[in-house]
Amino acid sequence: MIDTKEERAKALDQLKTLCEFLQNRVIKGPAEEALREFNKSTRQWVSVTYKELSQKILAWQKAFASIELSRGDRVAMLLPNGVNAVCFDQAAMANGLVPVPLHAIDTAASSAYILQDSGASVLVTNRKSKWDLIKECKFDLSAIKRVVITEEDSEDDGLVIGLRTWLQKAKQDIRLPEPPTEEDLACIVYTSGTTGLPKGVMLTHKNVASNVRSTLAHVKPNIGDVFLSFLPLSHMFERTAGYYLALATGSTIVYNRSLQYLAEDFKIAKPDVLISVPRVYERIYAKLNEALAKKGKASKLLFGLAVNSGWRAFCKRNKIQTPAIKFPLVDSLVLGTVGNKISKMLTSQFGGKLRVAISGGASLNPKVAKVFCGLGLPVIQGYGMTETSPIISGNNVTDNDPATVGRALKDVQICLGDKNEILVRGDLVMKGYWKREKDTRDAITADGWLKTGDQGQYDEQGRLKIVGRIKEILVTSTGEKISPVDIESAVETLPLVNQCYAVGDGKPYIAVLVSLNKDFWANLCETLNLDPNNPESLKDTKARHEVLSQVKKACGAFPNYAVPRNVSLTLDEWTIENGLLTPTLKLKRKPMEEKYEKLLAEMYSGIRKSKA
Repeated sequence: MIDTKEERAKALDQLKTLCEFLQNRVIKGPAEEALREFNKSTRQWVSVTYKELSQKILAWQKAFASIELSRGDRVAMLLPNGVNAVCFDQAAMANGLVPVPLHAIDTAASSAYILQDSGASVLVTNRKSKWDLIKECKFDLSAIKRVVITEEDSEDDGLVIGLRTWLQKAKQDIRLPEPPTEEDLACIVYTSGTTGLPKGVMLTHKNVASNVRSTLAHVKPNIGDVFLSFLPLSHMFERTAGYYLALATGSTIVYNRSLQYLAEDFKIAKPDVLISVPRVYERIYAKLNEALAKKGKASKLLFGLAVNSGWRAFCKRNKIQTPAIKFPLVDSLVLGTVGNKISKMLTSQFGGKLRVAISGGASLNPKVAKVFCGLGLPVIQGYGMTETSPIISGNNVTDNDPATVGRALKDVQICLGDKNEILVRGDLVMKGYWKREKDTRDAITADGWLKTGDQGQYDEQGRLKIVGRIKEILVTSTGEKISPVDIESAVETLPLVNQCYAVGDGKPYIAVLVSLNKDFWANLCETLNLDPNNPESLKDTKARHEVLSQVKKACGAFPNYAVPRNVSLTLDEWTIENGLLTPTLKLKRKPMEEKYEKLLAEMYSGIRKSKA
């Protein structure tokens, strides 16, 4: 029997749980490569077939069953993406337990809070030092019965145990629990939240399985496609699209060694499908601009012509309005010669085989989208949230407008409510927030509509556009409403800028605080005869004038009221560790406001207002 991708997707219609999704592929393609990861000890890439993965999962199931756990108990994972993370997740679900993925790069205190809030009975992590740091945070962790360490040998002290020992000690003849039903929880994923404590989103097998099926009706991977996984598995976007969907369709997941090796791993793995957040595309865009700046004006001109030519062709295919050109022959020549060369240069950054590039988690900067789409690598932008398992809508390879988030997925209902808030209904909507009944009632209406908090509108083609966030809109004193995320995304395309924080709520104009790239800052200081190591240089009028000039240019496509009119500079890095970023790399706006209160106030006091 021929096993086509259509038949693979159709087979999922008969399956109810995520465990069944995987076991279906174990039966249909046991020898196919499921996972590939780098072994740090042998310095070799190691492959695992679907049959081998199933055997590993069974060993984990027996180990879980050997602990006195009850159906529905929560078990937490603090692991990097890899084979152990998949074994943990699949074995826990198969035993009727509820996985709680912790953010692998989160603070110890945040992890401790989630362990306490979820009442987790087991923690699996890769290093004992992580558990030691969590213990020091003084949260109530009395529910934990076992801490399993995966990358270090650890003798069994009754609580902490090494993975190898834990698996070996498991009762081999133990009776395994009944498998889950579609109404059972498949996970509790904590939203990182830009303000306040994280909330546990309860997602059932039905929620996530329905979202996998809906996504496959939109984007269909080919048999044998390779996914490169680098977003954390605590991120629901990666969990559904880059993990459950990939294994359900018999694809291969290659795990990135670490973000510092991402560029190299692209070339090693040669992925066909990429699941990413906008920041990765924006960084590659910035590298292209940096390379062009070194090659001179002629190269930059040819690059611009190639992008514009390709963009017009892309718009024509996707029914996007764009100005007509007077000399179509020029367009044809540029697109066929220079365009092909530059396009190969771009795709080589991703390994040379990339066919589907999906962006989610935040809005993609329009300039970045234009370059990728114009050079023959159309980025497919989607929209979703943890509470919807997570994908609500998306573009696809034949119907793509990067200024929108596409159309509702199959079996997903969308409507616009009060203040044009996007409301969502369907099997993808969460069961609720863990131990937060009031928050659940506030989020989901009596007739099942989830309030997203995002504002939307439809374009002429019926595609959904995100126009802002109800609670994250800057309203200036003149009454103009601006999305700070759009401004920040635009400014962060500048090579000089690592991060950007836009402010202006209740103020007469928009201003930005930018975290500078130290190398580019040093270069700028050299041209201005400043000392880059002197903190006073960050306050220098000439330096701020130059940075503001670049910021304004990056925001040139925005309405005048949305273009920043003042800037402050810092070399501080905003990280998860210092509490200024969420684990999904979003700014925590309240902590930012508190930390930089004086600096932000000065941008409106007249003391440091730029005349640029």
